[in-house]
Amino acid sequence: MSVKHAISRGLELGRSVFQLGLLKPVGRVAAKLRADRLRVGQPGRTVQPQAFLPSRYRYYRTSLRGFAAQLQSAGFSRRFGTGSPRNRAVFLAFGLGVGLIEQQLEDDRRSAATCQEIQAVFRKKKFQSPLKPFTSGYKLEDYVIGKQIGKGSNAAVYEAAAPFARPKENDNKCSLVELREDEDEGETARSVRCCSLRNFPLAVKMMWNFGAGSSSEAILRSMSQELVPAGPLALKQEKEQITLDGHFGVLPKRVSAHPNVIRVYRAFTADVPLLPGAQEEYPDVLPARLNPAGLGNNRTLFLVMKNYPCTLRQYLEVSAPGRRQGSLMLLQLLEGVDHLCRQGVAHRDLKSDNVLLEFDSGGCPRLVITDFGCCLSQSDSTLQLPFNSVWVNRGGNAYLMAPEVATAVPGCGVVIDYSKADAWAVGAIAYEIFGQRNPFDRAVGLESRSYQEKQLPPPPSSVPADVQLVIRLLLRRSPNKRPSARVAANMLHLSLWGRRALANQDSAGMRKLADWLLCQSAVVLLKGCSGPSGSNVEAELQRCFLSNLDLEDLRTAVGFLLYGREQRQACILSA
Repeated sequence: MSVKHAISRGLELGRSVFQLGLLKPVGRVAAKLRADRLRVGQPGRTVQPQAFLPSRYRYYRTSLRGFAAQLQSAGFSRRFGTGSPRNRAVFLAFGLGVGLIEQQLEDDRRSAATCQEIQAVFRKKKFQSPLKPFTSGYKLEDYVIGKQIGKGSNAAVYEAAAPFARPKENDNKCSLVELREDEDEGETARSVRCCSLRNFPLAVKMMWNFGAGSSSEAILRSMSQELVPAGPLALKQEKEQITLDGHFGVLPKRVSAHPNVIRVYRAFTADVPLLPGAQEEYPDVLPARLNPAGLGNNRTLFLVMKNYPCTLRQYLEVSAPGRRQGSLMLLQLLEGVDHLCRQGVAHRDLKSDNVLLEFDSGGCPRLVITDFGCCLSQSDSTLQLPFNSVWVNRGGNAYLMAPEVATAVPGCGVVIDYSKADAWAVGAIAYEIFGQRNPFDRAVGLESRSYQEKQLPPPPSSVPADVQLVIRLLLRRSPNKRPSARVAANMLHLSLWGRRALANQDSAGMRKLADWLLCQSAVVLLKGCSGPSGSNVEAELQRCFLSNLDLEDLRTAVGFLLYGREQRQACILSA
């Protein structure tokens, strides 16, 4: 090995002290030597360095830069001593490499402090609820029920309104539209749908009660997962205490408000009524007093929430989002999943049918995750479920389960980790957003338990390269190689708004990125103070990003993006 190569190797060794976590042991050794030299008088008492200690010695023992200087000095002194030139070069270069750590650590400290300050500012800004304050009652009689707007495997949803909380007559602001391919029919459908949403701004979800009994306590305990997105005043105080005291020893988790997660305004139990279409749509779940052949109980749980015009699946059947709009929709799902993960909730049934959609003032779709009946919510927030029996519920649709969930085999000590399962589901939904079939749909044929990553169909060529990279990473089989929802969201944020900051950026230096974060924070704050523009989808996404800043997550996102770009450049050169 030449001297030139030896110097390069020594520099790499010096850098690796930081990257491999060797800095702390070096610091502990230096601290011990410093303590031994500064210990005078009674044992255990530390005083200031004495005058007889050479200044050079104090410098070596009190800073990492001094430690590097000592290594360099020893390398120079060995220049005229014994040993091969190669070993002397490695020793000297190692000292030079350690000296580089000081500046990198200082940059990291500044970047981390910047992220913490920005995060603190934006976490103080609360997301406003679309209906605030919500003052409607806790009884079914307090609402006017309209027509049925949805039906699933465990509930039916009806449009509703509170008579004393109807909007003003001159309130003609409505961006919630129902799209149709035919333009003439679309205008009529749009008018009817907007009118319906103005008259019935709420939705009431009636759960189907087969085996929970008819007492309020039993119903709330059995269906407590539906209360995960409930607001702090959703239940009456006495009902809240029942739910907290009797959930089989496990406290139900509640998530805070987020623009991409449904909000339940009221939750109460009541007798099952005979609503429009009940006898035709779901006769078997009605109680015997309404249908002699029915199997349902007399009382059930009702949830009051905002009325949305359609689901994501319905929207995609009649509309094709563009490049930027599709990226924003994917980013919203990742932000919603990250919010749930941070608060110890895994949805476990994420699909386009369980995502609601509305439009902001500029016509951009706003996505909202709903239907928490299959969610995992535990007080310890580990998102790990002991899987010791086949009777343990893994979640929703088996075809749309992440590989680590679908392939789990019950046994003693087996645990399913759901921390990245919802992020995998978002990667599958991304195909639908950009105009393709979900690759794990039954009709397509791929199975999550057995697919190989090379079998995944490529996204359309119109999809941005960085977005394609995010989709591929989210659908990695191994959760250890899969980015978290937060890291994937950071990648899209940087791709959408931080391209200049990524130019000539390496994975270690963060100074330029920190400057961009400060500028971005100022822009978002100014937009928020300027009026309605602060309530659109892009402004909400930027606030989510800035309120969840973390240096390590950001560094990982930058590393993934740079790696993807290097791979694309290599493919271009090889072609």
